[in-house]
Amino acid sequence: MSIEEDIKQGKKFDNVYEKLIVNIMFTNGWIVDEQSKIFKPYGITTPQYNVLRILRGQYPDPCTVNTIIDRMLDRMSNASRIVDRLEVKGLVERTVCKTDRRAKDVLITEKGLAILNKVDSALLLWMKKLESVTKSEAHQMNDDLDKLRSI
Repeated sequence: MSIEEDIKQGKKFDNVYEKLIVNIMFTNGWIVDEQSKIFKPYGITTPQYNVLRILRGQYPDPCTVNTIIDRMLDRMSNASRIVDRLEVKGLVERTVCKTDRRAKDVLITEKGLAILNKVDSALLLWMKKLESVTKSEAHQMNDDLDKLRSI
C-alpha cells in the first residue's frame, strides 16, 4: 500500500522529498506500534526496551544514566524515570559509582537479561516478516537512511 493510501491523502505531495519525510515518519510510527505490541506482554515499553539493550551491551559492566542518555534512540525520553521504573520492576539495579560518588551506576539484573532473551525471540519472529525486503534492498535502505542523516 502506498503512503498516500495509508494516510488517506487525497492530493499529491508537493514534491518527492515531502513524501519521503512523511513516509519515514509514518513508517517509524508503524514500527513503534508493532514493537509495542511485542513488548506489552513482558510489561515493558519501547524506551524501557532500549535502555535494557544498552545495559545488556555494557554487561557485566554498569553504566551511568548519562551514558544511557548518550546512547538512547529517542533523545526526548527521560532516562532517569525509565531507569526508576525498571528498578521497581527488578530489571535493573543502581549502586554508587566507584569513580564518581555523585553518580549512580546502573546494571541490568538477571531478571532483566531473561526478559530481553524472551523479547528477542518474539522480535526475531516479527522480523521474519520483513524478509519480503531482500538483504540487498535492506543494505541499500540502510545506506540511504545513513546518507539522509548526514546532511
